[in-house]
Amino acid sequence: MAAAAPPGAAPRVSHALAAVALALLLGLQPVSTDVMLPALPLLARDLAAPMAAVQLTMAALILAFGVAQLVWGPVADRVGRRPVLIAGLTLYTAASVGAALAGDIGALVAWRTLQGVALAAAVVVARAMLRDLYEPHEGAQVMALALSGLGLIAIASPTLGGLVTGWGGWRAALVVVGCAGAATLAFVVLRLPETIVQKNPHATAPGPLFGAWAGIARNRTFLAWTLLTSSTYGGLFTILAGSSFVYMNGFGLSAGAYGLAMATGSLAYLGGTVICRRWIMRLGMAPAVRRAAAFTLAGGAGTVAAALAGADSVWPYLVAQWLFCFGHGVHQPCGQAGAVGPFPRQAGVASALAGFVLAFTAFCIGRWLGLVHGADPRPYALTLGFWAAATATIAWTLVQRLPEPVRR
Repeated sequence: MAAAAPPGAAPRVSHALAAVALALLLGLQPVSTDVMLPALPLLARDLAAPMAAVQLTMAALILAFGVAQLVWGPVADRVGRRPVLIAGLTLYTAASVGAALAGDIGALVAWRTLQGVALAAAVVVARAMLRDLYEPHEGAQVMALALSGLGLIAIASPTLGGLVTGWGGWRAALVVVGCAGAATLAFVVLRLPETIVQKNPHATAPGPLFGAWAGIARNRTFLAWTLLTSSTYGGLFTILAGSSFVYMNGFGLSAGAYGLAMATGSLAYLGGTVICRRWIMRLGMAPAVRRAAAFTLAGGAGTVAAALAGADSVWPYLVAQWLFCFGHGVHQPCGQAGAVGPFPRQAGVASALAGFVLAFTAFCIGRWLGLVHGADPRPYALTLGFWAAATATIAWTLVQRLPEPVRR
């Protein structure tokens, strides 16, 4: 546990413990999606489900994840971080078991939706805890360290998903997801202290809550960083939701080989988080994302070029994916810390609102790919290219106009 803190002060939590907690909590998001990626084509065949319904198992989880943050965030500001985490992680584990036992695609979508509701508690509280403990510049460094750990989880997730799916089918992949939820719950109960200094008894009252949302949404720092994180995650979600059908159906990769291919993208992401910490310390947050945007744009353009040229190998897509994921590893730590930075007393609400925008973006992408994505890789490539261009534009314009957070 953390060392005792003076009355009225946040607990003294080491960077290492905070980073581990953030990695585990935020890591449930790639676990929820990446472990299932190799299972999607098998799931479609086993349940005789159309493409749109299979994509809905991802899109419904993400939409529920986004909407539920608007509830969990204010609740966490009112009752504290630990109660919300314990409730959410318990629900997440139970929903994973239910999904593994689903008998048809409708039941699976329903359980995945509930899983998204529970996942929201872990992610929104993780971001709020970061603001409880640290100022934005220090918080971005801790978040980058945490996302390095998350990168390791992201590397393992599709690889493990591919191996487990090849051995026991898509239901076995969901069992792995449930085990990850149970392990994270145990960590929170045993090691993680309450981090909120002063609870807000009025946080869930409709009037103050709507007023808080309106004030946060008008803040230009919040807007710039939230648009950046939503756009870069939009590109990543395009890879998550669409690449299995391109790599496995288009280029004939097995579930195990596809899992390894996705793990290489996670390795590039991990490299981005490592470089992010160095760039933040040397340059600051805005210059860091300005540099990273060049990699993001190159990844999107490379994917579009491969599709339009009719590339008959998976390698051009993989190289472009690596470039995009490297840039994502810089944008996310800066964006997540920057979005909640101006709101030390409303960290839960700000985190929830930022998470909702990100998740709604991903939901729309999932529905779009469900309508247009098939054997032709061009819709996938053009969608990724669009979000890469949007990310670079925001990183080079809106973010650069912000004042740099004070370094402490």
